[in-house]
Amino acid sequence: MAEGLFDPKGLIRDAFAIDGISAAECRSIFLDWALGVPEGSNTQAELGKLIAHYGPQMPANHPMMQTMQAGLAPAAGPRRRGGRKARVADDR
Repeated sequence: MAEGLFDPKGLIRDAFAIDGISAAECRSIFLDWALGVPEGSNTQAELGKLIAHYGPQMPANHPMMQTMQAGLAPAAGPRRRGGRKARVADDR
């Protein structure tokens, strides 16, 4: 089956088959899928294949479809969260 190329464990397929699955459960399953993508692979491209495969078959409002769509969004850059340097004035 073609889905084996981009969903080797069938995690995404199984998530779509679970009745009443929550968004939190879908995020957990998606993380497991993402961690299983082989190093050096283009995760965005693999995710695109999943969406192209399941998109026509599944409702757009399914929590897994929404999770996968969110996965295509660019990641936010790192932000400084504070620390001593942000709290203490430089008195040099």
